[in-house]
Amino acid sequence: MKPLTEQEIRAAFVNCTKGEAKRLSVPRDLTDRPWDDLDYLGWRDPQSPERAYMVAELDGGLRALALRCPAQASGHMRRSMCSMCVTTHTGGVSLMVAAKAGKPGQQGNSVGAYICSDLACSLYVRGKRDAGAGGRMHESLTLEEKIQRTVANLAAFVAKVTA
Repeated sequence: MKPLTEQEIRAAFVNCTKGEAKRLSVPRDLTDRPWDDLDYLGWRDPQSPERAYMVAELDGGLRALALRCPAQASGHMRRSMCSMCVTTHTGGVSLMVAAKAGKPGQQGNSVGAYICSDLACSLYVRGKRDAGAGGRMHESLTLEEKIQRTVANLAAFVAKVTA
């Protein structure tokens, strides 16, 4: 992924108003991100942990989504699989819900997916971040095929939001 600026990120949101995009928390460490290893930029809002955001370059354009993450239930942690990168975590996957773009979103319609809680799918796929015991299943796919699958899953999720 190419490095992004704060202005590019804010302009790319498809499922919130321009005012909301202007007020949301963008990471301050954009220059320090491992851009070459990212298929999308994802982050949680440090002031509001139930909010998360992702930005991807799809079909030659940037698409950004505002996400809601229900609070984690305390106590029992169960093993779950990310629907984007197919990494399994114990307590490290969250249901993330995006309001649909446009009028359907204004009417309260949304789409959800189970995604790595830290939104670091790209790093898990590439082995740059460890998901703990059993985090990555052994697969016969090449790294490039795993990356393509992650991008395809992300594109499908974005398409559901923008449809």
